[in-house]
Amino acid sequence: MTEVMSRTVYVVAGEVSGDTHGSELMEALRKEDGGFDFWGLGGPEMSRLSEGSVRDWVEDAAVVGLWEVLRRYGWFKERFDEALAEIMALKPAVLLLIDYPGFNLRLAKQVHEKLPETKIVHYVAPQVWAWNQKRIPQIAETHDLMICLFPFEVPIFEEAGLRSRCLGHPLVDELEEKRIDAGRAGNLVGLFPGSRSREVSRLFPMMLESVSRLLEERPGVRFVAAAASEKIARVMNGILAAGDLPDGLVEVQTGKSQHLMQVVTCGVVASGTATLEAAYYGMPYCLVYRVAWPTFLIAKLLVKLQFIGLINILAGRELAREFVQGEANAYEVALWLGRALANEDDRAKLSRELLEAASRLGEPGVHKRAAHEIALLFPE
Repeated sequence: MTEVMSRTVYVVAGEVSGDTHGSELMEALRKEDGGFDFWGLGGPEMSRLSEGSVRDWVEDAAVVGLWEVLRRYGWFKERFDEALAEIMALKPAVLLLIDYPGFNLRLAKQVHEKLPETKIVHYVAPQVWAWNQKRIPQIAETHDLMICLFPFEVPIFEEAGLRSRCLGHPLVDELEEKRIDAGRAGNLVGLFPGSRSREVSRLFPMMLESVSRLLEERPGVRFVAAAASEKIARVMNGILAAGDLPDGLVEVQTGKSQHLMQVVTCGVVASGTATLEAAYYGMPYCLVYRVAWPTFLIAKLLVKLQFIGLINILAGRELAREFVQGEANAYEVALWLGRALANEDDRAKLSRELLEAASRLGEPGVHKRAAHEIALLFPE
């Protein structure tokens, strides 16, 4: 039997949203019991809280789609081997995996085999119910606790024998902290092209082309674009500079996504966590999604869901209009924006429906409840 380090947590997050959830959970764990020692891979906030022992890798690790991952297989294999070696050396009491299933499910399997005394927790259940239900029994074998975001996920994992809890969505805490008392500005369109460089490079030019088309019909519209980081802002400003829109027409603001979602008239949002954020604030929006065609075609074979947007999945119907792959083009997006700007009653109805669906995400205090569940796994 391998002796574990009783207060050590090895944590892995691979995206901007995972860094946010991870840092909040790390703080909640320290409030629950201040003696935890954190190591692992995450983002800038997790690195800051751990004084560098959780390394910041999200800018490189956050890629979308099978094709994109395969192109960088060697890089991911190196990071995987490094993480596994570090875990073997540290022998943590808990391996805390935050979303990021492609990397984290493989890591869980290796750690379970090599360090069976280490408890394995997944925070943000992998959506295998959408793309590969055969993996659920395998996950049940390797994990000790699954923390789900949505109530319907719990029985899916518990039927396979895995202890599961739905404690609400961590976004609720984070978004409540950033709620402001402000009305929506007139004729202000928000552009939210995502948090990954490749994703932004694929979607932001299309969004700017939709701006050009929209201005032909509605010349008084104003535009603001949300950048997830300074690096993403540079990418977006570079795309703007290479285009033919007048200088200053589209203002890029960094780190103000949640603020903008509460003040714009309507918006265009890249598929992902931002679509839940927009719904939580009742922002009328359409969703856009583009990946490499090989990735998309494989996903069509694997994924058995009617919708891509999480808020639409939660609602069981299409609230936010989805423009996917070929439909995610400037003509369709500009047409949707024009109609949204022209019809205040339709915007108000969509806003109410989004707010109602988002209310199912649960109550504040998610990180505190999750920290309590995780702390129970530590040896006395």
